Amino acid sequence: MRTPNSFTINVRGKLMDLSQPQVMGILNVTPDSFFSGSRMQTDEQIAQRARQIVGEGGTIIDLGAYSSRPGAADVSVEEETERLRRALAIIRDIYPGVPVSIDTFRAEVACRCVEEFGADIINDISGGQLDEEMFPTAARLNVPYILMHMRGTPRTMQQQTDYVDITADVLRYFGEKVDRLHSMGVKDIILDPGYGFAKTLEQNYELLSRQDVLSVLGLPILVGVSRKSMICKVLGCTPDEALNGTTALHVLALQQGTNILRVHDVRQAVESIRIVDFMKRYS
Repeated sequence: MRTPNSFTINVRGKLMDLSQPQVMGILNVTPDSFFSGSRMQTDEQIAQRARQIVGEGGTIIDLGAYSSRPGAADVSVEEETERLRRALAIIRDIYPGVPVSIDTFRAEVACRCVEEFGADIINDISGGQLDEEMFPTAARLNVPYILMHMRGTPRTMQQQTDYVDITADVLRYFGEKVDRLHSMGVKDIILDPGYGFAKTLEQNYELLSRQDVLSVLGLPILVGVSRKSMICKVLGCTPDEALNGTTALHVLALQQGTNILRVHDVRQAVESIRIVDFMKRYS
């Protein structure tokens, strides 16, 4: 069992310690996210979800307004920005100091959310591939940047799974992009292996089993497997029925040195961290 490295990230002048794994709670203001339980539409639902995340032990809220599931409807920049503006105003009214990450691949959206609406972290599923301005924007804003591995777009990614060695290819991808980000001045980078994005079922599990290899880059790792198809396909269940499988994968991910779990079910993820942490005393 590998112990997570002692990382910190600078969130608006305050250091967040990632040596103890953190839980990032998902709050989607979309009508078509793959898991219906994460869709929050009204002001009351958004406020209630934010309170639930923090109340159950989440330390970061991940706010998304553009579904990345295959076949999801396109959303304009204006619509995505307005959805995020409204949700951020609600969250900031309740929790002025809780870190909020913005799940977007658009530099313009990320910029407005950080500069005008109070977001703290950029969570980019495309690794800068869908908007060439994203890396320079992250550098200029001087906020933590979550770099995810993906090929293609959410609509085409599952046709781009031809890897020689999934782990080596992901490591190479991260190495090249981290070098670029560092050369631009981005200081706090978090790696997301991108489970479920441009990967077959088998590739997801192969990558997870060897995820500790990514630690050679010396950066914190975020894992987002919550209720995904890599669970549902193995168990023959729907996302609504995938909590048990999610918890099992969270434990495996933590044993591979994960620093942040991005989840729908915060309390259960927090409990997984506590159990794994207790187990380390005897391993």
